[in-house]
Amino acid sequence: MDVIRSVLDFLPAQMRDPVFFAIPFFLVLLTLEWVAAHRLERTEAAQRAPAGAFDRRDAWTSISMGLVSIGTTAGWKLLALFGYAAIYAYLAPWHLPGNQWYTWVIAILGVDLLFYTYHRIAHRVRLIWATHQAHHSSEYYNFATALRQKWNNSGEIVAWIPLPLLGIPPWLVFAAFSVNLIYQFWVHTEHIDKLWRPIEFIFNTPSHHRVHHGRDQLYLDRNYGGILIVWDRMFGTFQPEVFRPHYGLTKPVDTFNIWKLQTHEYVAIARDVRRARRLRDRLGYVLGPPGWEPAEMAGSQSAY
Repeated sequence: MDVIRSVLDFLPAQMRDPVFFAIPFFLVLLTLEWVAAHRLERTEAAQRAPAGAFDRRDAWTSISMGLVSIGTTAGWKLLALFGYAAIYAYLAPWHLPGNQWYTWVIAILGVDLLFYTYHRIAHRVRLIWATHQAHHSSEYYNFATALRQKWNNSGEIVAWIPLPLLGIPPWLVFAAFSVNLIYQFWVHTEHIDKLWRPIEFIFNTPSHHRVHHGRDQLYLDRNYGGILIVWDRMFGTFQPEVFRPHYGLTKPVDTFNIWKLQTHEYVAIARDVRRARRLRDRLGYVLGPPGWEPAEMAGSQSAY
């Protein structure tokens, strides 16, 4: 933690990512959940992983992917900063004050709505799904899974462009997304059941997000919300949890190699494009939904 503090000391106060300050909180929750899971595994006999279970290799894979993502995300944000600054300075019709509460509300709600939009697209456009699928690759669902983050944030960077265009300071765009990311950490657990109904109606909760990580047919492409679940209710993608999900990809990758987990879908896209004979089929393999196949190859299963 001293290393993190020394790095943050070199950054302007407004550019210090709140995610760094949340790391101790993440570690405490990970430890508590691991202890609870360890006790459950001693008392539960199950054909598959008991609810809330940890697999040491799987957890370390998730944590490793998260550590790498800290660096890759910082790189993407640095690139975005120049573009956002230009949009904010030259194109925004007004500049909202970053020290006012309403600007923070607009930024947090704006990030959450754009996250829902991007997240939904990421599940329906295979090229973008290739960046996101690594987060869904674990067959366990716990706080470590929350750290299994993608390394390619280019889609999100593009998705946030409306915010500086609306006059939100670029540093506040990044801060609002960090708040969104921190919130989503706690919903990755099986140790929290359904909450008070008004909370379940408005906010994304562990129950809602368990559905999102399920590979069961009923749960596919549902519950995209980050902080708020009302977007899913408004736009028809909400699904309540009615049974414990089976987690992971519908076609498991079966590896703990973090490089393969991040890149295997790009390799699969390239393979499909190479074997396609028509331009429309090549475009379909890249821009169609995961699992898309030409009409004459009907009956194929989803790729995730």
